[in-house]
Order: sequence, then structure tokens, then C-alpha cells
Amino acid sequence: MAYPIENKLVVGITSSALFDFTAEDEIFQSEGLEAFKKYQIANRKIPPAPGAAFPFIKRLLGLNRKFPEQSPVEVVILSRNDPAAGARITDAIPGYDLDISRYFFLSGASPYPYMKSVHACLYLSTNKEEVKTAVAEGHPAGYVLPCAALDDELDTQLRIAFDFDGILVDDEAEQQYAKGGLDLFRHHEIQHSARPLKNGPLMPLLQKISNIQQIERDHPQHVNDPDKAVRVAIVTARNAPAHERMMTTLKHHGIEVDELFLTGGIEKKNILDVLRPQIFFDDQLGHLQPASGSTPCVHIPFGVRNIDN
Repeated sequence: MAYPIENKLVVGITSSALFDFTAEDEIFQSEGLEAFKKYQIANRKIPPAPGAAFPFIKRLLGLNRKFPEQSPVEVVILSRNDPAAGARITDAIPGYDLDISRYFFLSGASPYPYMKSVHACLYLSTNKEEVKTAVAEGHPAGYVLPCAALDDELDTQLRIAFDFDGILVDDEAEQQYAKGGLDLFRHHEIQHSARPLKNGPLMPLLQKISNIQQIERDHPQHVNDPDKAVRVAIVTARNAPAHERMMTTLKHHGIEVDELFLTGGIEKKNILDVLRPQIFFDDQLGHLQPASGSTPCVHIPFGVRNIDN
């Protein structure tokens, strides 16, 4: 019988987003593919260092241990490596105690088309152009920015932060801002406050996460527990009263978030440095680049904000 992966929260990730292959990529760029493959094979038993998305993936997979009856998460490596070079990755995974057993090694082919075959609601890559193409084709893909922040291994809670417009919902409101600035944006959102916005690229991911949170909510002692397994935050440039349409949208989906930051243009890095999420998703590099030194950040190149990027 086929493995029921469609019932899981599935993330597809490239090896370079999970591990730090900066030096290896320099070999590829300067010496070519064969030199890269030889290096990977020769260093097969040397585990690569964790990459920018490692803290997120580690804690996401940790939910399977916290909720063993449901085992709700699956991570699949979708890699351009060939199988021989990929052996370094499969060897490294057990040493980091990551519950990953499914790997697609594609020998240079684009990995993201295989998202549908594994029912992935997120694809993470360090290849910016590949991600742009994937999003243009309708895939929920994100470009993982470099991040040098050290992971606190004693901190096992999974904290995920999302921007709202262009991430969880479409860019309808941002199109109004692009046409007429803040005044038109606010007028439009107040006028339509009772109508939910349409889904953006990462709403299915949030819905899957919300389903996992519901497992914990079914235990009354965990309600509003700051130490619960997953905490979800929205960090948005919206402020009141434009937030009402956002609340309508979340209610429409039956989604509760743990933290809501209506920044009204306050630098998001200021909030993220205190919140300390293991991953933050936004559609604007202008918000991500200041924060990425201390927070693992992912750019979703979706909507009107990214037409010229």
C-alpha cells in the first residue's frame, strides 16, 4: 500500500538550504561539476555544517516525537545532486538526528516540479532564480537567505513568523497600495473588512500548522502555554483599522495565531530579534535583509511587490 504522504505537512528542501555548502558551491563555480562531485565523494564521511533552514527543519521534525500518534510532518530532500554526491547528505542526516528518509537526487534537473508528487506545501531553496520560476508557476516556494545566527539547541520550541499580504493571502490589498499609496490601501481594506482575502502561496502551510496546533489545543493544560510545541506569529506592516480584514480572513479559515504584530511600518527586525522565530516569511526583501543576520528569513517572490525583482 502506498505511503499516505498526502496526510502530512510536507516540506521539500534542497540540501544547500538544510546544510551550509558555501565552500562546495565555490568549488562548483570555479572548478566545475566534476570537481564538485569528487569533493563531495571524497568528503562523504565529513558532515556539512547546518544551513540557514536547519533550525526550522529540526524543530518541525521534532513535532513527530511530540505527537507520535499523528506523526504529522514529512521532510523530503529535493536535490540537484547526483546519487553519488548525494551520499554525503544521506550519511549526514542520522548524525544530526533528523527523521528524514526520502530523497530525490536529480543530477542537475530542477527539483521543484516534484513538489506535487510529494504533496509539499513548501519548497525551500537557496537558488533565487529557481524559486522565482517555481512561484511564477504557482508553487509555494521560498528563497532562503544566508543567516549566520547560531542555533540554540536547548530551545526546542518551533516558532514560525509570517508576513500577511503576499504570503498568507494574495496581493489584492498591495495592488491598491501600488495604485494609490497608503490612503487608498486603508480605504479599500476598511470598505472590504467583512470580505475574506483570497489565499496566498503559504496559506496551505499555515492551515497544516494550525491542524498540528489543534492537537495540542485538545489538551486544555496547553492553552496559552508559552512553552507549547508550536507558536505562530504574524508580523505585518498593517495597523488598525486595516487589521480588521486580516482578522476576518483568519476567522474564515478557523485559524488562531499566538502573536500578532501590527507594526504600521516599524522595522520588523526590531520585533523578530525579540520573538526569535526559527523562520520568517515575507514577500519583500526590504524587510528580510535587515533581519536575516539574526533571523532565518525566506523570501516569497510573489505578487505586485516582486514584479521588477
